[in-house]
Amino acid sequence: MPFSPDDLFARLDALGIETTTVEHPPLFTVAESQALRGKIAGGHSKNLFLKDKKHQVWLVVAEEDAEIDLKRLHARIGSARLSFGKPDLLEALLGVQPGSVTPFGAINDRDGRVIVVLDAALMAHDLLNFHPLTNAATTTIRRDDLIAFLKDCGHEPRIVAVSGTDAAAD
Repeated sequence: MPFSPDDLFARLDALGIETTTVEHPPLFTVAESQALRGKIAGGHSKNLFLKDKKHQVWLVVAEEDAEIDLKRLHARIGSARLSFGKPDLLEALLGVQPGSVTPFGAINDRDGRVIVVLDAALMAHDLLNFHPLTNAATTTIRRDDLIAFLKDCGHEPRIVAVSGTDAAAD
């Protein structure tokens, strides 16, 4: 059984990580999120669950409006060619459904199969916002606390410029 949002919040609390969470109707796209979230401070994300040709699984976390060239992303992150991961693999590894993809899903990847890549532009924000394993809420966490959480889950995140002019320079 994957961890629930309550399990996630208990883990964050045990780590001494403070968060705030706003509940809202389920959101499935960045556009829906932008229209309904209100005034939640900090960076907002889009999360790409990807699998490369060598069967390595990747979670790329970027700013919600970041332009990411999927045909060239592999060169930025050091992977083989990428495609989107299937929903059953997403659920098996991160314990979430499409529309709820989040770096908090690392709590469910007990075998460390997913490589987490955080876009450098997103990491410029002190506060970051993600779904807490459900798309019916948004949780705000400090950037450094997100990194501490990921490390506690056994995921050393890679911080890479996957969007913007640095990424386009490849």
